[in-house]
Order: sequence, then structure tokens, then C-alpha cells
Amino acid sequence: MTISTGATRRHDPAHWLAFVRAWARDPLRTAAVSPSGTQLARLMVAQLPAVAFAADAPVIELGAGTGVFTQALLDAGVAPQQLLVIELNRDLHRILMRRFPRVRVECADACHIAELAARHGIAGHSVAAVISGLGLLSMPRAVVARVIAASTSLLHPQGRLVQFTYGPFSPVPPALRERHGLRAQRCGVAWRNMPPATVYSYRHAAPAPARPAAAAD
Repeated sequence: MTISTGATRRHDPAHWLAFVRAWARDPLRTAAVSPSGTQLARLMVAQLPAVAFAADAPVIELGAGTGVFTQALLDAGVAPQQLLVIELNRDLHRILMRRFPRVRVECADACHIAELAARHGIAGHSVAAVISGLGLLSMPRAVVARVIAASTSLLHPQGRLVQFTYGPFSPVPPALRERHGLRAQRCGVAWRNMPPATVYSYRHAAPAPARPAAAAD
């Protein structure tokens, strides 16, 4: 399913088939058994900070699948040249390349987000948003830690990491948030998604204000 400012379009049968094949081959790396829906895509994109709409602000998408979130980002006003899209599955990668010829699309593991960003001239602390469609809860902890570490190292000071989950709690555990100085916000539930999904936004916690020096006696 794609997102537009007009009527909602239906899933392309070829996209459905490619997604189901990807899930059947590697269910642990695919977050759902169907592409994400309109409501979830809108809720994810609604978390973009204002800096994401600057012409030179990079936005990175992880685990793009058939391009539901990619289309929503473009419809929201993110320019194609701002986007770097990463998808590991080769069949889904080919679909993304056909659907979004003006967008940079890489067939790669999300663990290598920092290296891929550097290859495309994206510097650290410059990324306005990382939009993640990864199934973090089904991924090994070490892999999740690598993805979160690399993603947060790229974020602009006002940047956001946006992630959805089918679980009842934040998919980025407290210890990992504390390690990288992240503050989590539960942004809402896409009840009409199948299955329903909760969206979380993560940003760098503001440093504590400096305490005034004690007056000398």
C-alpha cells in the first residue's frame, strides 16, 4: 500500500507476493507477514522533526520492504535526493529501485548504516530522521545494539529515530537507551494496521544544565 494525499491505493499484488516470499525465506528479519498500512505510515512520518524538511537534511529509511514508508515520506514533502533507503532482501530491493528511481536505494544490512551513509556523503550528526521498519524484537540483541549505535551516531541534535513495534513496550530497551543518551516517546497506536502497531520516537536527551559554581567565602 502506498500513501497519497488523495484516495488510498491498494497493495500491488506483485508487491504482496514479494513481501510474503521475503517473510517465508527469513521471517526473523521481516517485521510482519504483510506490508505496513496507511495509518501506520502516516503515524511514522508524523514524527519527523522540522529539520527533516530542509532541502539538505538527509533522511534514512531502514528495512523499507515494498516502499510504504518511502512513499509516505515523499508525499509528506521529503525530497527524493534527501532519502537513503536500505533494504536487505534482493527481491524487495528490486521493487524499490523500480518504484523510486530518483531515490538512493541500497541492498544491504542495516548494521552497515554508518558505512553506507559515509559512502553517500552523509556526515555524522547530520541525519534529520532514521525511519525504521526493522523487526527489532525478533533480531539478536547484538544486532539491535549495532543498529541503534550506528543510527544514533548519525542523528542531528534535533533528529529522531522512529521505530514501530508489535510488542507492548519500547523496542529499544532501557539499557540501550541509557547507553546512547536517548529519550523515548510513545507516539500512538495504528489500530487499523494488521496487526496493530505502536510507534516510538527516540531523540538525544538534552544535557543537564550546568550547576552554578559555589560562591567563594
